[in-house]
Order: sequence, then C-alpha cells, then structure tokens
Amino acid sequence: MQNLVAVTGADGFIGSHLVEHLVARGHRVRAMAQYNSQGSWGWLDTLAPDVLTQVEVQLGDVRDPGSVGALVDGADAVLHLAALIAIPYSYRAPRSYVDTNVTGTLNVLEAVKEHRTPRMVHTSTSETYGTARTVPIAETHPIQTQSPYAASKAAADKLVESYHASFGLPVVTLRPFNTFGPRQSARAFIPTVISQIAAGMTEIKVGALSPTRDFTYVRDTASAFHAAMVAPGIEGEVFNAGVGGEISMGDLAATIAEAMGRPEVRFVSEAERMRPDASEVMRLVCDSTRLREATGWRPEHTLRDGLAETAAWLTGNLDRYRPGVYAV
Repeated sequence: MQNLVAVTGADGFIGSHLVEHLVARGHRVRAMAQYNSQGSWGWLDTLAPDVLTQVEVQLGDVRDPGSVGALVDGADAVLHLAALIAIPYSYRAPRSYVDTNVTGTLNVLEAVKEHRTPRMVHTSTSETYGTARTVPIAETHPIQTQSPYAASKAAADKLVESYHASFGLPVVTLRPFNTFGPRQSARAFIPTVISQIAAGMTEIKVGALSPTRDFTYVRDTASAFHAAMVAPGIEGEVFNAGVGGEISMGDLAATIAEAMGRPEVRFVSEAERMRPDASEVMRLVCDSTRLREATGWRPEHTLRDGLAETAAWLTGNLDRYRPGVYAV
C-alpha cells in the first residue's frame, strides 16, 4: 500500500520538486497550495499529468488551523515547507513572517499531535546560523539571526524542538543550505543572473558579490527531505543538508556568464539589492556529516551540472520572469 505524504508549501520551488520526487518513489501526495482567487496551484501546475494523477491538491493556508488539519488527517508523514522566505521583504513586513513561519508551524505541530502522524519533517534554513564563526558549519554552530526572516525560522525551529520534548512528537528538522534549480523565484541570485543574461542584457544587476554560499541542486534537496522522512530512529534530531562546497557570489556570477557563453557581461551591485550591513550573512558552508551518516543521503549533482540545467530551463521559460526587475 502506498504511503500518503502531506506536503505544505507544495506549490513552491522546492515543494514542487519534492512532490515529483515523492511520486517517483511510489508515494501518494496530498499537497497544500495557498488559496488564491485564480485557482492556481503554483508550480504544481507545471508538473506532468502522470505525476498529478498521484497528487491530491488542497487549496488552503498554513496560517489557518482548519486547512492544516484537513491536510494532515490520515497522512503517514507530513513534510512542512510552507514559509515566507524572501529576506528583503522580511525587513518591510516582519509580522507576516511571524504569522506564516511561526504560527503556521504551530498549526502543523498541533495537527500532527492531534492526528498522531508517524513522522513530520520541518524545514529550517542555514540563515539561522548567520555568518559562519567556524567552517564547515555543523548543527552545533550557534544560532544567530541577522534578519527578521532568520528570526522567524529560528522561532519555528524552537517550537518544533519544544513539541518533541513536551509531547514526544516524531519530528525531524532539516536545515537546507542554499538551494537552486528550475522554478526558483527571480528574487534569488542564480535566477536573476541567468534571466538577465538570457534576455541579452550586458549590465547585470546584482547584490553583494563578496559573500560565499554552499549551493545544492534542488533535486538533491528533495532527496534529503525524503531521506529525513524515511530514516528510522532520528526523531528529535536536526540535520544540515548541503554539498560542503563554497563559492563567492562574484565567482558564481562569472561561472554562470562563462557557461552561458557571455563572459563579457558586467556585474553591477545595486544598493537596493544589498542587505543592511549587519544583516548580511557573509559566509555559509555546510557540514552534512550527520545527515549522511544517519540516512545515507548524498548529493548527486555538481554545481556546474545544476547550473547548466537551470540555465536551460530559465532560458526556455523566460516569459515567467522580469529580467533586471528587482523582486523582493
């Protein structure tokens, strides 16, 4: 019998890839897409028909306990990805991040508790670590929140921790480092660079070029969620998911330009794309030893291979983006 997996945030970038991954491995999926008057399923609308035959889509809102309860009822596992994630917008509208990321997580925890769901995987973020004090960053690294977004996610992480300690909830927290790939929002660095180059622009607008990041291709992040869902005996644990490589944003931009045959383009850091000085996370590089040892997970895609697939997809879907327009 197929397991039923409930996924919040299934209409988003990582969520839609995760739905594909789950279906490919024989699971039925109940997917929450945020309610909207157009009836859109977000990125789920782009999935192949044979995938969608195994997906029950529920329009709802993670901030609403009733929506979450209906999603979780009868599920064998819950993968909680729904969140507001754009760091720049968190400076403008921090309360909305608390409503979605903290209260939304509370609603999922309460539903898992009520329905006695066998496994919940909660999504954290490497942003909760802030600028690395030591590298690579292991799960023991101090939490230091340098943006309202990061603070909201750290608060959600602590709620999850408390529900495991207080009620014995079978929760696992996955902390992905920077994920990239097809369908990613234009607010992110890689899509904004690729879309501007693909549109023929010669002056590419970017943010800070000196910070370093550890990038994981989205299919590998999806497989990390699956690994955290099925591995036995890891309830209450926190796991980093990342490749363990490090590249500056400037070198990444140059790598993309070279791979797309446009090494002559010029990158311009615009003030509106920069974080406040004390809020910029300068260095992130992952130690995923614990996840690898506990679950057997391994990333399978190199940065260059992932960039090639991402560039090809974005070039073919350029009408979905507004190259050069700053998106928060």
